[in-house]
Amino acid sequence: MEDIQNHKDSRNIDIDHVGVKGIRYPITVLDKDMGEQQTVAEINMYVNLPRYYKGTHMSRFVEILNEHSRRISIRNVTAILEEMKERLDAESAHMEIIFPYFIEKAAPVTGIKGLMEYRCAFKGSLNNGSDLVLMIYVPISTLCPCSKEISDFGAHNQRGEVRLQVRFKKFVWIEDLIKLVEQSASVDVYSILKREDEKYVTEKAYQNPMFVEDIVRDIAVKLKKDPNITWFAVESENFESIHNHNAYAYIEKHK
Repeated sequence: MEDIQNHKDSRNIDIDHVGVKGIRYPITVLDKDMGEQQTVAEINMYVNLPRYYKGTHMSRFVEILNEHSRRISIRNVTAILEEMKERLDAESAHMEIIFPYFIEKAAPVTGIKGLMEYRCAFKGSLNNGSDLVLMIYVPISTLCPCSKEISDFGAHNQRGEVRLQVRFKKFVWIEDLIKLVEQSASVDVYSILKREDEKYVTEKAYQNPMFVEDIVRDIAVKLKKDPNITWFAVESENFESIHNHNAYAYIEKHK
């Protein structure tokens, strides 16, 4: 049958990324406590398309995934990218793997355990060299230092989210990055809290007020001291409880 994708194109325009998005697929993630964790990811795969080709072969992306069935992990992202370049005759390949990751977390006083969900992503590229970025989304709680200072009693607090991206020399645990972020907030977010736990969380936040600026700076200080981290980008967003806007801060550093 005729291969329309390989027809010549007369518009003389390269395409940077062409491929497939939104593939739901099972993957394996290394778990610091349990060894491995099975989860379901949303996967995006792209290659570049030179100006002289009309189209790429979309089915080949899914074929490559199927050949790595249930063995997709951070350890073989580069191998998959290399296969994408070869099979699709491309100069560059890109892959995004977005997935939920679950950690069992105990309440701070009663010790009751529940599962916390954290959104994570691996973002890999292969062009002249390989590039791999790990991204985590961590829910946090903050208490406003200004509100605490000016109020006769109480202070407003809110949930927030820290989004952290890192490049690294050798393997880094998702759990370690999550812990680093949570220790930089006013207080952690938990899946289960009894009355004793809620009292503890409320009082801890009040004793540890944080602006979004404080959070990104504290995280940046810790990451700058880690020789394994070569680059990071950290952003903190508060979903404000008394304002009609969110508070936001961002730091990016090449080391």
